[in-house]
Amino acid sequence: MTPLAITAYTLTSALGAGRAATLDALHAQRSGLAPLRFLDLPLATWAGEVDGLDQTSLPAALAHHDCRNNRLAWRAMQQDGFLQAVARARARWGAERVGVFLGTSTSGLLQTELAYRNRQGDGALPAGFRYAETQNTFSLAGFAAAALQLAGPRYVVSTACSSSAKVFGNAQRMLQAGWIDAAVVGGVDSLCLTTLYGFNALELLAPEACRPWDAARRGLSIGEAASFMLIEREADAPQGWVLGVGETNDGHHMSTPHPDGTGAIGAMRAALAAAGLQPGDIDYINLHGTATPTNDAAEDRAVRAVFGATTPPCSSTKGATGHTLGAAGGIEAAISLLALQQGFMPGGLNRGQPDPDLHAQYLDANRAAPLRHVLSNSFGFGGTNASLVLGKEKP
Repeated sequence: MTPLAITAYTLTSALGAGRAATLDALHAQRSGLAPLRFLDLPLATWAGEVDGLDQTSLPAALAHHDCRNNRLAWRAMQQDGFLQAVARARARWGAERVGVFLGTSTSGLLQTELAYRNRQGDGALPAGFRYAETQNTFSLAGFAAAALQLAGPRYVVSTACSSSAKVFGNAQRMLQAGWIDAAVVGGVDSLCLTTLYGFNALELLAPEACRPWDAARRGLSIGEAASFMLIEREADAPQGWVLGVGETNDGHHMSTPHPDGTGAIGAMRAALAAAGLQPGDIDYINLHGTATPTNDAAEDRAVRAVFGATTPPCSSTKGATGHTLGAAGGIEAAISLLALQQGFMPGGLNRGQPDPDLHAQYLDANRAAPLRHVLSNSFGFGGTNASLVLGKEKP
């Protein structure tokens, strides 16, 4: 594929708002996870909650989009000069030539949950509840396009945990087809009752901070986050490059990955092929690494199938941010770009005892190194998989 120039990017998670706060936390190996306090829910688990969202206000012109998910999106957009970068792209290409492709798994579902909690005496939902602009999955793209004053193609991908990685493929195909000249990609997912109680019902929530690649790992920690990247057809001094996108769907099971990582293998190989690279060209892998027993085991087998017995250094950053579900692909792509720019590989957090059955070269501590190419994995429920190859320079 033709490399895509990343001209601006930002991220907000439990680690903090913006690149600097995220980088500080990663360098300090500080986690954003804490015992769950969201809505005082009686669940014995940890989560990565973004502080202050209940006090965040949308501009008056966007108030009809108000929900936790869109407030999180707005918070993120205001970081790292992202609004200004999009304004420059809009002026350069025209508002109708900039697309918006974003991933989410639940959108503003919390707004509907709260509306049901506050039903009127006859059972009707509150008069001010606006489904279309809040819970509707398209709400995120509609809000983002309005906030960024963009009029190009826009839609939302909702393929569970691969959602905001797959949008890079959507943008690439739109650019290749000549329909757009630039795109805002990324994803947003926020805490809600359905997610927390749903994963709890599946017995996938860990009672402590999640421990990817640990022998005694017991499940994941839910997080919330937002990430945005601006991709342009051409740029003089980009922040980095999207070199390859690989997408597969193994359809093995509704919630369990193929035990041999079949779809994951295909996604990684497709991303490498699209980038014109060999496995040996990858310097670091940001793993999907959810800390569930089956997920980590399947990904470990997949990584070794692609890279051989001696894998590149790799880690999961979900011990820092939590599993941000539909935002995970975008957040981890942004972290991968930070790693490329800063020349360091972030160590995974919370692993106390390495699993002897997992053999990838997993990092427990940060490692400084000049990086050229990073692979970021995102594998979702239903077997939908996406891998991204990011590069510091254009080939």
